[in-house]
Amino acid sequence: MSLLTTDAAAFAAALPGLGRLLALDIGTKTIGLATASADWRFATARETLKRTKPSADVDALKALAAKEEIRGLVIGLPLSMDGRDSERTQSVRAQARNLARALGLPILLWDERWSTAAVERALIAADVSRAKRAERVDALAAAHILEGALARLAALPQTARLAGSRDGA
Repeated sequence: MSLLTTDAAAFAAALPGLGRLLALDIGTKTIGLATASADWRFATARETLKRTKPSADVDALKALAAKEEIRGLVIGLPLSMDGRDSERTQSVRAQARNLARALGLPILLWDERWSTAAVERALIAADVSRAKRAERVDALAAAHILEGALARLAALPQTARLAGSRDGA
């Protein structure tokens, strides 16, 4: 099984060098998707995957990861406001373990507290309609999660960020 961690330095060291990352905001009905550029400078909100059955969700993510040449995943971890795990947190951890086995990629679990609320506030401030917000909020939350992780990865010493690099990417 691939690395599953909350430690950004361990995640960076487990990666085979720089490359595209995929972020997931896992909900009960949808999974918001975002990708990072290969140089980890930009996060882009992608589509929102409607959840069906777990095996179909894994297959869709596996296909996307292969198509986009994804090197690692960042998964939003829905901790409770006091930082403790909840039932939802445990569910996301279990799904992350399943994805680590199925995709064979390093996974960084990233504290996602306030991500959806921050995105909602920004969309409301931009006067985006409720219907349009509902369409995009999960993917934008995934991008928000990814931006936080990218900022942390960028703050790591250069050697830690490229410790896993075997191809000089």
